[in-house]
Amino acid sequence: MQYLIDASVYVFRAHFSMPDDMVDEQGNPVNALYGFCRFLGDFMEQVKPQHIAVLFDESLSTSFRTEIYPEYKANRDPAPPELKRQFGQCRRFTRALGLMECAHPRYEADDLIGTLVSEGREKGIPSTVVSRDKDLAQLIEKNDVFWDFAGRGKITYDEIPDYFGVWPEQVADFLALAGDAVDNIKGVPGVGKKTATALLQHFGSMERLYASLGSVHEVNVRGAKSLALKLETHREDALLARKLTGIACDVPIERPDTGLRPRVPDLGNINALFDEAGIGMALRRQAERVADLI
Repeated sequence: MQYLIDASVYVFRAHFSMPDDMVDEQGNPVNALYGFCRFLGDFMEQVKPQHIAVLFDESLSTSFRTEIYPEYKANRDPAPPELKRQFGQCRRFTRALGLMECAHPRYEADDLIGTLVSEGREKGIPSTVVSRDKDLAQLIEKNDVFWDFAGRGKITYDEIPDYFGVWPEQVADFLALAGDAVDNIKGVPGVGKKTATALLQHFGSMERLYASLGSVHEVNVRGAKSLALKLETHREDALLARKLTGIACDVPIERPDTGLRPRVPDLGNINALFDEAGIGMALRRQAERVADLI
């Protein structure tokens, strides 16, 4: 099993959950750094993974998706400078802990994870995707696991519909039809989550849906009689959205010589980072315990 961590989720979680008065000697916030380091240390101690990668988002504005649709994620405020600084520190800690970490200026962490899932699958290695982002559920197959760490827990392929309403292979279609406000993807006007779910349960995929518009009125959903016209009118919008919601699985990724195998942590670099951030002994001792596991 390989474990692929959607790091940005846990950096933001730490940023919003840890006290914002945690600062270094220069007054720079370190709350996101502290919370992320604790999460990653806890994960390593609990799981003891033999294969692991930690994937970060590098930019909201330079993704290949913004080339397709400039309004993609345009509704999001850029990360404040103090959080950007901590993202860099979190990446530095991840490397010092001996773990593969990666970000790409043109692809999102989702795409890096998708690529590693695909590569692992070719080698017969299943993946556990560590995230709480529904988008990533589309990567899950029978032997894989979606793990909302410190949240809803582990979710298997067969359990995905209970949590997200559709099967993994329908997630990208669902988001394209219903839209995704978080990423500023409009979807098809008049098709909400319930309608998108009903359509996919009936037709199986967006491709088969658009090949069968003449029978949309048979779907047991409110407003079914006028639904075919809405779908036809906004066909191009739906196809554009589908390009945005699908995860790329062919990203060129640089990786260390050891691949996804953890290396012995560099405790000197970890302590230097913690000295700069004013972080005390608890996380240092945890890093030493992690080093003993390798």
